[in-house]
Amino acid sequence: MGYFSLTFLVLLAALLLSAFRVFREYERGVVFLLGRFYKVKGPGLVIVIPVVQQVVRVDLRTLVMDVPTQDVISRDNVSVQVNAVVYFRVVDPQKAIINVENYLEATSQLAQTTLRSVLGQHELDDMLAQRDKLNSDIQEILDQQTDAWGVKVSNVEIKHVDLNESMIRAIARQAEAERERRAKVIHAEGELQAAEKLAQAATILAGQPQSFQLRYLQTLTEIAGEKTSTVVFPIPVDFLDQLVRRSPQDGA
Repeated sequence: MGYFSLTFLVLLAALLLSAFRVFREYERGVVFLLGRFYKVKGPGLVIVIPVVQQVVRVDLRTLVMDVPTQDVISRDNVSVQVNAVVYFRVVDPQKAIINVENYLEATSQLAQTTLRSVLGQHELDDMLAQRDKLNSDIQEILDQQTDAWGVKVSNVEIKHVDLNESMIRAIARQAEAERERRAKVIHAEGELQAAEKLAQAATILAGQPQSFQLRYLQTLTEIAGEKTSTVVFPIPVDFLDQLVRRSPQDGA
């Protein structure tokens, strides 16, 4: 009789201890009463009636999920391998437990399919140059889809866009050709500007002979400063005429 009493007391103590649950600040407990949803409890000390009530613990902190590498074919038929990371958290514990079997697995699978779908609608250049926009588009789609599960997707970041060796070489050749094109355009623009300035200078010198003479003398000064032994520089006849010409008021 004493043995059965001791066993009963031990079982009773175990049941009483199991009735007390402690939830941290970032945790909530979804309580079911005889299989039906009862309420969400926590944080702090929560009393659960053994056998009659069951509780499922839910973490409300932001979770970081690594999306496995996906094979994506872009809109311009380029095959790339892309992986990403998703930041999300549970905002409605009731929906996260009742509306979906496993919200972690469901969010992961949805992130993989959405990543392939969104990137497949863009060209390779967009994947490389407009990554912020693609991140925003993927995050918006995921957030809309997971709202029914009580999950909030706060951010999506594409980590790597991997290309095969042949595509890397093709992109390198394209970049080199683009640099050469820009260099030729810049050189042509410089030649055009120089020609325009020379034409303007010629127009000014043609209209003012004195300016031409001053420019002539400046050129002589520059040549005289160089370390040369002999300089033969032709002097225009018009220039000599300007030197010997006198005004009508001067005497003979």
